Amino acid sequence: MVVQGRRTRAGARAGLARALWAGAEITVTLGVVVLLLVAHQLWWTNRQAKEGAARQVEALEREWVRTPGAGAGAASGDGTGPDPGAGQAAPERRAPGVGGGRGPREAAPRWAQAYAVLRIPRLGLVVPVARGVARRGVLDEGYVGHYPRTAQPGQVGNFAVAGHRNSHGEPFRYINRLRRGDRIEVETRTGVFTYVVDKQLPQTSARDGGVIAAVPRSVVRPGHGYGEPGRYVTLTTCTPEYTSEYRLVVWGKLAATRPR
Repeated sequence: MVVQGRRTRAGARAGLARALWAGAEITVTLGVVVLLLVAHQLWWTNRQAKEGAARQVEALEREWVRTPGAGAGAASGDGTGPDPGAGQAAPERRAPGVGGGRGPREAAPRWAQAYAVLRIPRLGLVVPVARGVARRGVLDEGYVGHYPRTAQPGQVGNFAVAGHRNSHGEPFRYINRLRRGDRIEVETRTGVFTYVVDKQLPQTSARDGGVIAAVPRSVVRPGHGYGEPGRYVTLTTCTPEYTSEYRLVVWGKLAATRPR
């Protein structure tokens, strides 16, 4: 009886040890999988997106040199006009909420089409701008996305864009470092538009649509923004880092325009 009891206890201990070992193996395996997923999200997607965005900038610059001003027509002032198609110009529209005062005319880009280059010298940032702010095809490609129904570069109104702060190229990771007077340059086929950073809203609701209005002004924090029409640029991204709960906003005003 004693021997049988000892064997039973030994078997139970061996079974427990095997279970603990199996649990440890599963935990280690899950940990490795999580680390691989994190590495993929924070390193591999950044590398792919940055390389792809750089190639797109080079492609745009080559195209502009090869066919300067080609396809120039009347751009949709609100960024939502139909694709004009080959050899056709989109109908002219005014920037939302503002009459007249349009900037240079260009063909309206297709959805997710890269059509401009944004440069921020202080951050060493050079990134393509595409139409729309969808994750797939725009933001996750490492591009900056142009908000629908906001003005085009140089126009009266608000040229508003969004970009990832973390992963997928994270072009707007450091826009919190921008200071008043820093330059934001937007280059298109027909011109270069230089904006100067003027104001920053460190945190607001993700639903604060006022920050990208034609006259940008927060509806959540009304003391932040502007009160009269102008030619504005708005940069938006998620905050705090590695979350998407709030939005960080940087505003600038048009300071100079020159043809390409």
